[in-house]
Amino acid sequence: MGITNFFENFLKQDSLFQDKSVLLSSYVPEEVLYRESQIQEVANILAPALRMDKPSNLFIYGKTGTGKTLSVKHVLQSMVNLAATNNIPLKAMYINCKLKRVADTEYRLIAQIIKELGQEIPPTGLPTDEVYNIFYKLLDQQKQLILLVLDEIDQLTKKMGDDILYNLTRINSELKNAQLCLIGISNNLIFVENLDPRVKSSLSEEELIFPPYNALQIQDILKKRSEKAFSPDVIQAGVIEKCSAYSARDHGDARRAIDLLRIAGELAERSGSKIIEMSHLDEAEKKVETDTIINAVTNQPKQFQSVLYAVLLLSPQKKNFFTGEIYETYKSLCQKTKFNILTQRRVSDILAELDMLGVINAKIISKGRYGRTREISLSLEESLVLKLKEILEKSLLLSQ
Repeated sequence: MGITNFFENFLKQDSLFQDKSVLLSSYVPEEVLYRESQIQEVANILAPALRMDKPSNLFIYGKTGTGKTLSVKHVLQSMVNLAATNNIPLKAMYINCKLKRVADTEYRLIAQIIKELGQEIPPTGLPTDEVYNIFYKLLDQQKQLILLVLDEIDQLTKKMGDDILYNLTRINSELKNAQLCLIGISNNLIFVENLDPRVKSSLSEEELIFPPYNALQIQDILKKRSEKAFSPDVIQAGVIEKCSAYSARDHGDARRAIDLLRIAGELAERSGSKIIEMSHLDEAEKKVETDTIINAVTNQPKQFQSVLYAVLLLSPQKKNFFTGEIYETYKSLCQKTKFNILTQRRVSDILAELDMLGVINAKIISKGRYGRTREISLSLEESLVLKLKEILEKSLLLSQ
């Protein structure tokens, strides 16, 4: 069959989807389910902005897919609409620090904020001091209050250290007319712990933790989304329940559950099926988990790979282990591979990243006056563990 015939037949088929955009991460629903108390809390903290009083800076954290960004956008949308109706000079800006073009240098980040304020500056070439001066002048030319959301804020300090946050938290002392309130969002639960104490106290004046969703909550979220996304009666009974159980078992990640359902729909459509069956969901689960983790691990630096390999070495011996045990295994691995040994704090950061990727599950356990430690377990299928071991042994030259 020629390619033209293939496309003609494709057009004749009824699609399983009626609005696929509902299953994309950029979609903001009118109602954010199971986050009422968190939304209320964010609203309580930010409400003074509507009276032009600067709210406390707010730091929000929780694992991926727990509704952090969605809830913040929901609150800000409501505030901005109300401000417009009542002529209140309130502005909200949202910046995703993971985007390279936007936030891989201090210059680019400030340039992006300047752009949001309505002025363009060249993408490179000006001294950083001058960029800050343009930014201050632009901010301060009128009485206004800016709510600046920095999503995945940990990516910012990873690339450029704490200085940028220090400058942003100190900015109000330079301004006469305007005020800036920072809202940081992070998947990394220990990010704030490692900040410079001055930045830490001014950034996290208010802190809010978003807990993971449970299976029933994910199920409701999926049902609501699927009603809008799919044509009627195309999902086999039990698919949504199984999809939510998959996601709740690992990390309570609603975003991942929504992705899974979308991919299952795409796989069903590709195979010419009129309905989305369990087999399509199983295939989607394998595809998503394997692709995400293998791509993430392959693109990481050697030190990151060494820490993960240390975890994989420990996992057959026991179900749960602690950071200290991983660090000892990692050190002896570095002696073999002749790598420099990172500090335990840096290894802790890598473990936090592995937790965010869903490779491990890290539970923080309080030991009373002896501080806190993390109990770690591996959350991967056996087949994927073997595949990862093979990739890492090649990359770290351990298989010779």
